[in-house]
Amino acid sequence: MNDIIVSPSILAGDFANMEKSVRALGDWGADYVHCDVMDGVYVKNLTFGMPMIAAIKKISPLPLDVHLMITEPERYVAEFVRCGADIVTFHPDASKRPAETLDEIRALGAKAGIVINPNVSFDEYKHLLVKCDVLLVMSVYAGLGGQKFIPETLDTVRAAVKYIKENALDVIIEIDGGVGESNAAIVREAGVRMIVAGSAVYKSDDPARTVRVLRGER
Repeated sequence: MNDIIVSPSILAGDFANMEKSVRALGDWGADYVHCDVMDGVYVKNLTFGMPMIAAIKKISPLPLDVHLMITEPERYVAEFVRCGADIVTFHPDASKRPAETLDEIRALGAKAGIVINPNVSFDEYKHLLVKCDVLLVMSVYAGLGGQKFIPETLDTVRAAVKYIKENALDVIIEIDGGVGESNAAIVREAGVRMIVAGSAVYKSDDPARTVRVLRGER
């Protein structure tokens, strides 16, 4: 059985037909619905918040993978979990108490993780992985659209794989940004086990096939 998880981002879906965009992911064979929450402060863009997560949870055939691009995520994680987030990841540099925030997310019954931007040192935050279920490596800069995959971010993936193995941690490495059919193989080979893809799936002529290709199936 292939252990690669595919989590398409609904930001690439049709916001005028959000229910259709969410339900389609189940039909296409995806594993999670990736939800990008941006506050317009930590990142320039502004998307949606807890009411949208709650609405998506009601109609989604899949669990929710919620990426918080917000300042002071510790103020909001409990409510996001209550609204239906199954995975909550946040940027540790945006938090005043990242370790305690990870503990809180897990105590509430969700999986927790940190997010590393391309310009953030993995070494600075690797000590937090003992409290994580997921490490989300951004292969573009969070909150900015139209960016190309940054190959150097795979060095972060490889460093994380090494650290996780050396410390016998149970952490899944997720990647987000510019990943599609053409480069999915190299991210899997680097050690990624969870792939976020937005337009690669939603703009595909055959989204179900694209999900299979991302997973390494044909």
